[in-house]
Amino acid sequence: MVEEVLNRCTLQNRRSLFVSEPVVDRNINARGTVYNVQSIMPTNTYIKDHKNIFPITSEVSKKGELMVGGCNTIELAKQYGTPLYVIDKETFASKCNEYLTGFDSLYKNSLILYAGKAFANKAIFSIANELGLGLDVVSGGELYLALKTNFNKENIFFHGNNKQKDELELAIKNKIGRIVVDNYHELTLINELSQKYNQKTNILIRLTPGIECHTHEYIKTGHLDSKFGFDLDERDTLLSLIKNKLQNISLKGFHAHIGSQIFEINSFTDTISILLDEFKYAKSKFNFTFTELNIGGGIGISYTNEDDPFKIFDWIEKVAKTIKLKCKEFDLEEPKLICEPGRSLIANSGITLYSVGSSKQVPNGRKYIAVDGGMADNPRPITYQAKYHAVAANKINEKDEELVTLAGRYCESGDILIKDIKLPKLNPGDIIAVLGTGAYNYSMASNYNMVPRPACVLVSKGKSEIIIARETYEDLIQKHK
Repeated sequence: MVEEVLNRCTLQNRRSLFVSEPVVDRNINARGTVYNVQSIMPTNTYIKDHKNIFPITSEVSKKGELMVGGCNTIELAKQYGTPLYVIDKETFASKCNEYLTGFDSLYKNSLILYAGKAFANKAIFSIANELGLGLDVVSGGELYLALKTNFNKENIFFHGNNKQKDELELAIKNKIGRIVVDNYHELTLINELSQKYNQKTNILIRLTPGIECHTHEYIKTGHLDSKFGFDLDERDTLLSLIKNKLQNISLKGFHAHIGSQIFEINSFTDTISILLDEFKYAKSKFNFTFTELNIGGGIGISYTNEDDPFKIFDWIEKVAKTIKLKCKEFDLEEPKLICEPGRSLIANSGITLYSVGSSKQVPNGRKYIAVDGGMADNPRPITYQAKYHAVAANKINEKDEELVTLAGRYCESGDILIKDIKLPKLNPGDIIAVLGTGAYNYSMASNYNMVPRPACVLVSKGKSEIIIARETYEDLIQKHK
């Protein structure tokens, strides 16, 4: 499905950086295929100053045009049209490998799940599966896509606060790895369906640990006033029910997910302490011996230079240390550790290319530059007040001399991609590249105003491949009666 571009090598220098062309190492280990994508140290000053938000293969051509994955973004825009999502394969593989190598060195009994809701796509799922990652799905549609991709079923985890019966049946009859349970209604459905298929279903229970993290209110999920998970004061009723009445369910451990775009490691270590305390309680009162600890995802990334996320290796180091210390304190066997990064794996792999159209100068006010996309292909700015960075892809070396606001094309005054950004003087037909759009852009895209969704291409080693075709007007109306 996805063209093989990765060369066989060893894992000797898995975390090193080289000033060179990107080198991709491949090896087979217990997890699967591990790719070691050694980062480029960019030579262009602008990219060097913003290297945390560009894909790692980003460079500038002799004509002053942005290159990603060895492909000229201006040529990509001409070939495939705009708006256009572009995913850099090397950046995605490198981010995955950062987790894999970190856990291999500090906590081997672990499984990294790619959070499919960040960007659900056959090609991306295939890469994650080859790397030995698992997959976190949150709907029957994502699960169906995973099955069609031949993803390792044992490594699929199914989440959601209101899973439908047909979705649960799809999961159970295909014997996926784990169902992460949010409520009593779901427990009943799982037990009934498991009886129907004459099997035991492995589950984790999602707990609400009461952790407040500093992020947008809509993406906080671990605090007490949340639609997700069981509250801690329900534990006796819950554990008694599972132990004594639900004979077709096997409880493996607990899960918690406290939010997204989190920049504080202590939020995760506090969550681990709470969950392992619950392991201890379940063991002492109900004789449960849990073997799996799922600490969710939510690791923050750099969308702009103002963002200051922690290093993944530092996070792994503190997570591993906390688990080992707490297990020793609570007299527990060290469990299998499961985590669910999505955004931190795929976001900085992606950029979105737009064409500049009209402009408007408000007297004594802002200058608006309109592009041919906006809130329907990237709803995060209007939904979460999310901030992004952008460059003029065909004018990288030109001076940023105008303060402008990038406006979308949609019929909403709030359709603003980026407020008050300095860019070179722009003209109709110039190409804007918005950075860090690999996560929660296509996956949250809509057909608002009856506008077809953009295409998505995967780039690597100077080659590009359509992994999602651009929608047409006919696509928009084919289901209308």
